[in-house]
Amino acid sequence: MLLLFTPSSSPDSVMITDSQLVAWVRAEDQTILSLHTKVVTHNSRIGVTHDNLNTWQLRIRQLKESDRGCYMCQINTSVMKIQKGCLDVYVPPDIINDDTSGDLSVSEGENATLWCKATGHPAPRIVWKREDGQSIVLRRGPREFAKVEMFNGTNLSFWRLERRQMGAYLCIASNDVPPAVSKRIALNVNFAPMIKVPNQLLGAPLNTDVQLECYVEAYPNTINYWIKNRGEMLLNGSKYAIREDRSGYKVFMWLIIRSFSPNDIGTYNCVSTNSLGRAEGTLRLYGKYSRPS
Repeated sequence: MLLLFTPSSSPDSVMITDSQLVAWVRAEDQTILSLHTKVVTHNSRIGVTHDNLNTWQLRIRQLKESDRGCYMCQINTSVMKIQKGCLDVYVPPDIINDDTSGDLSVSEGENATLWCKATGHPAPRIVWKREDGQSIVLRRGPREFAKVEMFNGTNLSFWRLERRQMGAYLCIASNDVPPAVSKRIALNVNFAPMIKVPNQLLGAPLNTDVQLECYVEAYPNTINYWIKNRGEMLLNGSKYAIREDRSGYKVFMWLIIRSFSPNDIGTYNCVSTNSLGRAEGTLRLYGKYSRPS
């Protein structure tokens, strides 16, 4: 950073003689930085140069935020000449981790607030977005919701949380001084398993493969399995193919029964359990027999 003072260009111009001294002073606390060509401050980042005693330069290397303020160039003429220059130091944003929320887990139906604070100059703006690019869902009333692409403000508050509001949120701080910074905060909504069965009654021809399906919602993650006629757990193998597809708090469960036979007729249950509870769905399977010609 460079501050210049050219006496001949000031409103009351004066030529500096050898008997006159030029001083650089910090206006805020009247700290003398230099007297003529000699630097008197102990700050090693401060330097002073001149051009034939006409143009005086105060140089500050490796600027710091503490250098922000006004500086005066003074000449000890019979009436002191003063010229002032002010310096504003821009500082990129930095998120204050100790004053920003971490990952949060709450029960469905409770209230929650994510908060984020940052330093920088000018003061940073705080914007919230979902990491997955989906809209932020905010409750406006008992049954009224609003969807926004982003939310402005240090606090992001949720009233009576629903499971669909679960996800990773990004707190983004910017102040037009690059780079912008962000912090990822996970909001987990805990609830007991809930199961939906698309087809509760299924009929299948003999000697075909039959697929049974269940749809589970729960968090934390669940343990899922199948049982037949309230018996033992079914295992993946030559008779049964068991698989599931998990996406967030949603799980799709499949049970494929190979080479359907009369012995496979019965009641099947898909079961899901986590630390908050247990749920099951019921499917009844019967055979479709072809009539003799």
